[in-house]
Amino acid sequence: MKAEKKGFDSLLNPRSIAVIGASEHPGKVGNILMKKLLNFNGEVIPVNIEHASIYGKRAYTSVLDYRNKVDLAIIAIPAEGVKKILEECWKKGIRNIVIISAGFSEIGNLKKENEIIAVGKRYGMNILGPNCFGIANPYLNLDTTFSSLSARRGTTAFIAQSGALWSYISDVSSSGKKLGFSAYISLGNMADLEFDDFIEYFNKDGKTKKIILYIETLKDGKRFIEACKKCKKKIIAVKAGRTKIGSEVTLSHTGSLATDFEIYKGALRQAGVELKKSLAEAFDIRMKEIKPKGKTIAIVTNAGGASALTTDYLIEKGYAVEKPVDLLGTALAEDYRKAFEKLKGSNVDSVIAILTPQSMSEPEKTADEIIKFSKHKSIIALFLGRKSVQKARQMLEKNRIQCFSDI
Repeated sequence: MKAEKKGFDSLLNPRSIAVIGASEHPGKVGNILMKKLLNFNGEVIPVNIEHASIYGKRAYTSVLDYRNKVDLAIIAIPAEGVKKILEECWKKGIRNIVIISAGFSEIGNLKKENEIIAVGKRYGMNILGPNCFGIANPYLNLDTTFSSLSARRGTTAFIAQSGALWSYISDVSSSGKKLGFSAYISLGNMADLEFDDFIEYFNKDGKTKKIILYIETLKDGKRFIEACKKCKKKIIAVKAGRTKIGSEVTLSHTGSLATDFEIYKGALRQAGVELKKSLAEAFDIRMKEIKPKGKTIAIVTNAGGASALTTDYLIEKGYAVEKPVDLLGTALAEDYRKAFEKLKGSNVDSVIAILTPQSMSEPEKTADEIIKFSKHKSIIALFLGRKSVQKARQMLEKNRIQCFSDI
């Protein structure tokens, strides 16, 4: 049995954070992280070999050059350099690591992921990710995610195998909905830390009253069930991959194939977890029914988790859904345009365009591309959120295009 993780509190309640790959270049991941951390109630240490300072803070060529203690390292560099950085973090005494970097098992690169797992085990590190969206603790103004807006404080912990879904939920939270959070965790590929580690942690956390999970797959079902059974907090889960195609979508998203839904259903029931079909239902948000024209549907998305849930929803309603076109979280309006161009001559009856409000997203420009494409195919916009997508939704509705904000 896996031992309970030690020194875990510094992961979610750090006093000092090293951002490895910090940048002042707009659009870069390290730039988004630095901007998000300007309000953090603690010390931020930029690490970059090219800059002397970033946003007025002295930058270091390595964590080893910084004299004081570092509680948490966030790694946002190309996958090839991650192993070396982990070695440096160990020498510095940093035991809690968040790896934003992609390029591991989600693209079939198991060897590189196994290398970082080995380093983590050797040095007793707590590693979140890789290929994750970061973490948030509203009580510390800590937000290392790519969401457009940050969530309000509250008593719900959200643990998810999707970062883009946090972009949606945090947007709803920041827009006045009575929805507050004690923390958010993006698990990514779950090379080390998994659902059960955080369920155990939040069970002891005084600020957390309820835990909501977005699950694509579980690595250790037995330990997950044990953690849920011991947990005194209410646990609600939304499971993606309820259908065959929905399950295949999760494979390209986090590098793991969701297995038979009935098995999960039984396991969650056994664990005392309340199962919901949608995030809207889990968070008590009213959701309107989506009714595309025709029977064959194509999905274009900047969010793997959202497309997996939408795929399940449509198939269960009797639609035939093609494998979604995932443009990733960095998608710009031009990426949507190119995807729409390829669908103009296709045999699909309708297209659903999904957008979650991430830092790189262009809601209004994307809405404009949808309006142009609507002259060629029936299209529905699924712009998840509130404040960040409000203008785009108004544009779409003015042009009589159906637009939904929840899933």
